Amino acid sequence: MEEGLVVIPKATISRLPLYLQVLTEYHHLGITLVSSEEIAQKLGITSSQLRKDLSYFGGLGIRGAGYDVTCLLEKIKEILGMQKKRRLAIIGAGKMGTALAGYHGLQQHGLEVKALFEIDKGKIGTTIANIPIYPLAELPDQTVRLGLEIAVLTVPVAAAQKVADLVVEAGFEAIWNFAPIRLEVPDNIIVQNEDLVAGVLTLVHHLSRKIG
Repeated sequence: MEEGLVVIPKATISRLPLYLQVLTEYHHLGITLVSSEEIAQKLGITSSQLRKDLSYFGGLGIRGAGYDVTCLLEKIKEILGMQKKRRLAIIGAGKMGTALAGYHGLQQHGLEVKALFEIDKGKIGTTIANIPIYPLAELPDQTVRLGLEIAVLTVPVAAAQKVADLVVEAGFEAIWNFAPIRLEVPDNIIVQNEDLVAGVLTLVHHLSRKIG
């Protein structure tokens, strides 16, 4: 680690999209100034936690007035790297892949789904939400041609590691993995795992404790 480089906790980074969501809501309502207490209350955290998170990125507040909604919104977008559009490819055109391809929220956050890849010959050559479906064998060529950076894996667990290997070989820099398996990839590849079952089981656990 470089001397003087501030290490930002993963938990802080994971909360930034939540701050973005709340600030976007305030922005749409025409609210120009907001306090740390107001943001924190909406998210169920403490205002001190919010201020600590934002302190990693310099002085973003206005002393005695709170936060300028527009300025903080743009700053968080900058921190999250949203100023540059990112090109995605979805591997697997099943129900999950189809749902993500048609989800407009991705584009609203600077994420463009440029292609889907499949091995099902019945799907290859068709489109989903006007996005073309290519054969998986064309992944390397299309990655270069379309400038793809992020691979979204929505494939069965049995195929996930093999597909991840193909994605790495094709030159992708990051993987958004929806298969319930921990992928083995080189250290320079960024992986974000989305285990939907684990999320539901966590919810069930909290519900069980609440009911007793």
